[in-house]
Amino acid sequence: MEVEENETRGCLFALSQPPLMLFLTVIGCLLGFGALYDLSPF
Repeated sequence: MEVEENETRGCLFALSQPPLMLFLTVIGCLLGFGALYDLSPF
């Protein structure tokens, strides 16, 4: 149980880091803009 809890805390701690969230946000925005660009009739 202790090992699983530590791993979960490690994951949450990693996701709580601003640089990682910023990186994921940028990647998500790029994928979103790419999808919109492909779907747009322009």
